[in-house]
Amino acid sequence: NSLTVELSDEGIILDAASRRNLELEYSISGEHKNTLISVIDKTATSMGSRLLRRWLNKPLRDRFILRNRHQAVGALLDQYRYETLLETLRGIGDIERIASRIALGSARPRDLSTLRGSLHVIPRIHSLVGTVDNPHIQQLQTNIDLHDELRSLLDAAIIDNPPVVIRDGGVIAPGFDPELDELRNLSENADQYLLDLEAREKVRTGITNLKVAYNRVHGYYVEIPQSQLSRIPADYIRRQTLKGVERFILPELKKFEDKVLSARERALAREKAIYDNLLHDLLEHLTPIRSSAQAIAELDVLSNFAERANTLNYNCPALVDGAGIQIEGGRHPVVERTLDNPFVPNDLYMDSRRRMLMVTGPNMGGKSTYMRQVALIVLLAHIGSYVPAQTARLGNIDRIFTRIGAHDDLSTGRSTFMVEMTEAANILNNATAHSLVLMDEIGRGTSTFDGLSLAWAIAEFLARDRKAFTLFATHYFELTSLAEQISTIANVHIDAVEHGDKIVFLHAVKEGPANQSYGLQVAQLAGVPKGVIAQAKKKLVSLEKHSRQAPQPGQTLPLMFDTPVAPKDESAENVKAALAAVDPDTLTPRQALDALYRLRKLLT
Repeated sequence: NSLTVELSDEGIILDAASRRNLELEYSISGEHKNTLISVIDKTATSMGSRLLRRWLNKPLRDRFILRNRHQAVGALLDQYRYETLLETLRGIGDIERIASRIALGSARPRDLSTLRGSLHVIPRIHSLVGTVDNPHIQQLQTNIDLHDELRSLLDAAIIDNPPVVIRDGGVIAPGFDPELDELRNLSENADQYLLDLEAREKVRTGITNLKVAYNRVHGYYVEIPQSQLSRIPADYIRRQTLKGVERFILPELKKFEDKVLSARERALAREKAIYDNLLHDLLEHLTPIRSSAQAIAELDVLSNFAERANTLNYNCPALVDGAGIQIEGGRHPVVERTLDNPFVPNDLYMDSRRRMLMVTGPNMGGKSTYMRQVALIVLLAHIGSYVPAQTARLGNIDRIFTRIGAHDDLSTGRSTFMVEMTEAANILNNATAHSLVLMDEIGRGTSTFDGLSLAWAIAEFLARDRKAFTLFATHYFELTSLAEQISTIANVHIDAVEHGDKIVFLHAVKEGPANQSYGLQVAQLAGVPKGVIAQAKKKLVSLEKHSRQAPQPGQTLPLMFDTPVAPKDESAENVKAALAAVDPDTLTPRQALDALYRLRKLLT
């Protein structure tokens, strides 16, 4: 194998947190079930499955390669050509790994048998690929060698069903090596010779229950019951005495033993030497074997993409120059496979003038699903797959960041909030104007005021400084007012309706902020006792009554839990004066945080 250099700017960068949060290969609980790979991997070969995982973990930015893959998938969809190709590919073994074992000299007989079987399938694949009218597929065909010479060599050298290891022989086919055949004949004819000898000795001695046998310790011997010892000839030499029987050796039998045992040992040694020479001869075929393996693996992945597109109703994305993400009828590829009811598709529109969507709505309404599906659609498009959407137009993307979920990192002693801030810091320090950022409920790991302050400053920094394409889900309704201050921020919400005391999630994304959080209704759905819900309702009424006003979308600081302030209270005048002295357009994120803390101090 040769070393290759991969540049970071060739692919979309996915950090460890994003791989985990998007559940590409493992779910949050560590299972393979309900992951992206469990949905999109229906490859026919082990090589194809490994290649798909490599693509998934290193999505490309090269539009030329990606468009070639998309067009190849389209060609395989035409007349359902992928079906026959996938069925034929199932006859291909893991020749990629077999080639590695050949290179190391550790290939076993069954590896060579599997390789031979695969080489017999390759001409059929070569023929099928030749019928696909696509330049990329045709290029893959040229990389697949027919391996006529190698196939003939393995046909002649290896038996049909060889044993696991070469140690005990029986691997090299008859007729491949005359010397080995001669040695084998000596060993294989031994059984008939022993039967003939036994018959002759029975006649000569008159002992009808005489036996000629063999064991590894004493070799060949003649066994006679002790009751018949008086009949033994003079040329019988005693070898072993057992209960009820005596074992003897004959000069003729000893001579035959030396000849046969020598032949067996020489046959095993000869066969091992032939096998080692065969492995050495295979080394010159490694380059075309590996070339074929790589091309077959890619054919497998592309055919798999075609099958998934047809089965799951995926469509070809359009990769366009410039900035923006436009998705119509987008769906979450994993969640839609787990639902009993039809998945509610949603649209998304982001461009240079609409870079951040502030996503609000009830818990369990689908905010996280909506954000993840956008990232997964972008990711699938950038590995060459079709996507779960009616249409998708995607501009240049260099990184995908996610800050989703909350958990302690016990192994390093980091709290939930520390993990949250570490991931947020990575995003703030590395996101660019071409990055896709998912921020889900940032700030919930600390107090209300600290959390809101941080969420506000982080959202503002991403919008003003980084200008990244950001989906920012939050339960802080105060953040929706950022859309009035920063033109590139827009509010969207996950729709839900109330029926009495109950909530119905519509899962549809609508423009504008949500009108309430439905927290009590969600708690009721979760099974919180009725008494607790009733007490919470009373407390909510009390808080709203004593608050200056009920929390509303777009409400800015001061916050909903502040104590009432008289119109001409001195502290209020101080706050007004402090606010008047602040120019928000000139503040750095740190200065904005400091200003918030000063305002808070004035109110206490």
